[in-house]
Amino acid sequence: DVQVVESGGGSVQAGGSLRLSCAASGFTFDTYDIGWFRQAPGKRREGVSLVSCNDGTTYFTDAVKGRFTISCDSAKNTVYLQMNSLKPEDTAVYYCATWHSGLFNLSTLATMLSRTPDFAYWGQGTQVTVSS
Repeated sequence: DVQVVESGGGSVQAGGSLRLSCAASGFTFDTYDIGWFRQAPGKRREGVSLVSCNDGTTYFTDAVKGRFTISCDSAKNTVYLQMNSLKPEDTAVYYCATWHSGLFNLSTLATMLSRTPDFAYWGQGTQVTVSS
């Protein structure tokens, strides 16, 4: 079965850093892409960063460009989201998702999967809280 499990959330002060991990099982990065989405209370889920580990293509929403990086460890079947210079507005539940690669470009998927999550497999989420 295709599964993704998030870890690494927590509470930090503004300006701090966290690294989220998404451990994948039941598939390989050759045929699946992975992304991080987040949802704050009362807000729509949004795509934060997506990656195609097979060719290194990445996507970042404007709000996190220059602060977040995404990386793949194929040996561990794990994707990492390194979050630096965190802001209170980054507070949200962060979800890892995976889907068959090659269907749409990552930018399109960031929007599409936020509105139509059924096309992907989702983890349970991990809370990130940034205090000012």
